[in-house]
Amino acid sequence: MNRMMRASAMTRRLLTRKGALFSLIFLAAITGAAAFADLLSLDPLSQDLVNALEKPSAAHWFGTDELGRDIMARAVYGARTSLLTAAGAVGIAAMVGIPIGLVAGFFGGWRDAVLMRAVDVLLALPGILFAMAMIAVLGRSQTAALIAVGVTGIPSFARVTRAQVLALRKRDFVTAVEAFGGTSTYNMFRTILPNAWSPILVQVVVLASVAILLEAALAFLGVGIPPPTPSWGEMLRTGKSFLYEAPYYAVLPGLVLTLTILSFDSLGRSLTWLLEDRHELVELNVERAKP
Repeated sequence: MNRMMRASAMTRRLLTRKGALFSLIFLAAITGAAAFADLLSLDPLSQDLVNALEKPSAAHWFGTDELGRDIMARAVYGARTSLLTAAGAVGIAAMVGIPIGLVAGFFGGWRDAVLMRAVDVLLALPGILFAMAMIAVLGRSQTAALIAVGVTGIPSFARVTRAQVLALRKRDFVTAVEAFGGTSTYNMFRTILPNAWSPILVQVVVLASVAILLEAALAFLGVGIPPPTPSWGEMLRTGKSFLYEAPYYAVLPGLVLTLTILSFDSLGRSLTWLLEDRHELVELNVERAKP
């Protein structure tokens, strides 16, 4: 109950920041449109060559592409592609990176050295090149893009989790659980991890924006999700050939992509501010409680 009350209070404080509020509204709108796109009577694949490269109008709010397909419909379905890829990538990165960080920080020694050197190898590889290499092996598909983007996010989760474990490892409540016979697994997942969720949550939001950008970059380079599946990066790649005669083709999907990434970034910054402010408040209360 106390955790729910604290979470509710933090949410209310978060919504007092205009940037976070606008970001949440935009992300809720784009997520809702992507989730219920099938109910909006939008067809991203229907071709109408007679009305190819038509300017934005009441019938086609974002205009049409070179095949007469509705750009707004493709942008909405492209949001579904990007958000699903980001969610899957963050899930993969968290499921692999968090246990690595827990084990490395909790046990230390040779486990820490081996695991973090492996993480350093992944971190040293340029994300976009590593993702392209994986897609070259796995083939072009949404699953391949999801795995490729997810693997590039493992080091960030591992390093953040390890840093939190090192900060909490010698705290009194962890030592007390060990003294009462708590196993290492219990201590890692039931004692330390619930108290280390704050920076991990921030990392989830940050990595989501990075994953969307990386997926769009792969599609823009022609190695992402293959057409005709709608993708923001693919729309930018095709639309750049029509910048003079139909600038809306690339500009409008690019604007949606930019606003989505900025919304995730703004939300991540707001969460960071909120958690830092909460940490400073806790330290102040501790100082006041000292005799």
